[in-house]
Amino acid sequence: MAKVSMRTKDRMIRQYVREEFGPETKVPSYDTLRRLWQEWFGPGGARQRYARSADLPESHGHVLVHRPGQVVALDTTVLPVMVREHVFGDPVKMHLTLALDVCTHSLVAFRLTLVSDTSVDVAMLLRNVTMPLPMRADWGEDLEWPYPGLPAAVVAEFAGHAVAGLPFFTPETVTTDHGSVYRNHHLVEVERVLGCQVLPARVLRPTDKAAVKRAFGVIRQLLFEHLVGYTGVDVADRGADPAADAVLTADQLEHLIATWIVGVWQKRKLGEYAPAWDPDGSHSPNSLFAASFAQTGFAMDIPSPELFYELLPAHYVRIDKRRGVKIRGLWYDDIDVLRDYRGELSTRGGKHKGKWLIRRDPRDRRQVFFQDPLSHDWHPLPWTGMPRAGQMLAFGDARANALLAKAASAGLKPKSDAELMPVLLELIGSNIPVSKWPTQLKKSQRTEHAREAHQARAAQADRPPSPPAPAPQLVSAPAPAEEGTATVLSWPGRARETHDAVAGERRRRREAVRPAPVPPPELGHSFRARSVFVLPEDDLEEDRGGPDDAG
Repeated sequence: MAKVSMRTKDRMIRQYVREEFGPETKVPSYDTLRRLWQEWFGPGGARQRYARSADLPESHGHVLVHRPGQVVALDTTVLPVMVREHVFGDPVKMHLTLALDVCTHSLVAFRLTLVSDTSVDVAMLLRNVTMPLPMRADWGEDLEWPYPGLPAAVVAEFAGHAVAGLPFFTPETVTTDHGSVYRNHHLVEVERVLGCQVLPARVLRPTDKAAVKRAFGVIRQLLFEHLVGYTGVDVADRGADPAADAVLTADQLEHLIATWIVGVWQKRKLGEYAPAWDPDGSHSPNSLFAASFAQTGFAMDIPSPELFYELLPAHYVRIDKRRGVKIRGLWYDDIDVLRDYRGELSTRGGKHKGKWLIRRDPRDRRQVFFQDPLSHDWHPLPWTGMPRAGQMLAFGDARANALLAKAASAGLKPKSDAELMPVLLELIGSNIPVSKWPTQLKKSQRTEHAREAHQARAAQADRPPSPPAPAPQLVSAPAPAEEGTATVLSWPGRARETHDAVAGERRRRREAVRPAPVPPPELGHSFRARSVFVLPEDDLEEDRGGPDDAG
């Protein structure tokens, strides 16, 4: 029965007493019934379906995890450390997403985002679980692949680079919460491509994700509490001004967490998480992963770099003869790539019969990706509103939606995406002088600029290093600063790039309206073109005489 109010319960009690014991039987007052009900049955504040599910017995008991990759738990939390974003240098809070292998308690992947993660971030996180972690410049030999039975040289040969000491495998089951980021069509497609199953945790069953929840607490105690800018668990534990104490940038913190995971977490002795086959032994995540080699073996299946494109959201569209393809209101085209497919139908059948598959990266809408059906190579298709020089700041889905909404509200009906670019540049902030950016822009606007730049950097890092076809030269944020060097804010360069894009677009439009002026001829050109001793044709006719002359 559904949950009802106390007034309804009072009426039902009186009805029951009247029918069972007669109308002469006295019933206590409403206040007495309400007080006794709370005393006997409690306040009943929980939702009815949640309370029932908590009382249901477990049908299959506890799941016994006995091999790496069998169950991988995902969770996201707000980072308890204030960091400085690289665009304006403002202190911001980031979100940390962890992927923990339940069998070995290895932190096989993590991801930092300026806002809550999206389905693309989760897809790239699962992709990182399946790929070996490359060694970084300042990492020594103690952080290299240490597992026996599979030499580091063999793994490096298959991976194409030196591999760090962190497990990698294809997950079988991924346990998540009930957030909307894990319950959409895109993640279902990612699940199909990777061959794994995304299984949300049961309601009111904290044991399903207890390991990853505990991992957040351990990382906070062993690492985050020692960093400058730590905000504490709640407001009562917060310092006087943690935002002013923040000195680490997002890139520096990402490098610090990666180094700490490989160098500390994977070698740390486990306490209550000892394996069932050796409860009194001394084990670490690395030793448990090495022990699994002898028990179940290891299938080294390193995916190809083209897996990046297969995990992006898919769009099935037709290729226009003149304008290319239209993806969420924006047109993309490349004359050389789409030359043989303009106006043609694909050989695809079924629900998307005759349509072509286009992949979109929501974090960077400057280009989409098209796979050639003959060579199977992926090619980028740039936005048709992009300037010829390729100078364009990165923008994502949120900025593109704002662009189309503002153009629609202004009554602008452009014929091509080139007419939309000035509106986009105005939204990005090109009309604000560089010297006034930190003061005139609001904190939310500065965070939005920083988020776009951070997402563009993440998209560029996830992209394969050597694409099959040369992509158009796109302006991206500068590379992360090395340790020990001063971090240069990129918002002056971001404004300068916007100014250059506007100037280049205006120059292109002027040249399209009127032809370029022809320079005057050089001095002496007429003397070199013809001889000065040649008489004009009129003088020749006078000397010869006309037809009317007689004798």
